[in-house]
Amino acid sequence: MTFGFAPASAAASTSAASANRLLEPAEWAAAGIPLLRDPREVVSGLHARHHPQPATAVVAVLDPDERLRASASFVRRQAPADGWMFRNVLLAQLRRIIPHDLRRRTPVRTAVLLYCREGDARWTEEDGAWMWGLRDACTLHGLRCGAYITLTRDGWQVLGEGRGGRRPHSASAPEPFAMSEAAPALPRTGGAASEVLRRAAAAR
Repeated sequence: MTFGFAPASAAASTSAASANRLLEPAEWAAAGIPLLRDPREVVSGLHARHHPQPATAVVAVLDPDERLRASASFVRRQAPADGWMFRNVLLAQLRRIIPHDLRRRTPVRTAVLLYCREGDARWTEEDGAWMWGLRDACTLHGLRCGAYITLTRDGWQVLGEGRGGRRPHSASAPEPFAMSEAAPALPRTGGAASEVLRRAAAAR
């Protein structure tokens, strides 16, 4: 084992990554991103719901039981990949679909990002910019940063985890598969008035 300074080319690459606001795979893996219990269920559910085409991103918020609380899809603009820009787009989508959790001491809900793109499943700088953007958007919205998933012609891949599958892929039709969703909150009941209504309904 040898010790010493990183080669100049590696140092330059790291400096460029910081300037472009992107995360390398090793940085993402070391960030403690929570693992999905059933990534295929999440991927298949989002694919069936949004049917993303190349250049489409799907951001979703999951509850602690990995049930879908909210999701949105949008097409990436043709511009250089930049984590700050992606952060702003993701944050705008999150603000539109679900209230923030900034008042909580510890995040409870998790945001995941599925990005459908051309090319193969190997990491690209564009992926690194999405990772940076997702992590920062989650921090600003009070959410846990969850998985970043690519969808290509080869299938789907959870980057940083090494888990993936061949279906769905970027050209496949949606499967007849529904992702589990959190049940809507029931209205609060109680008191004498509620008891009277309940008895009246039972007497019909």
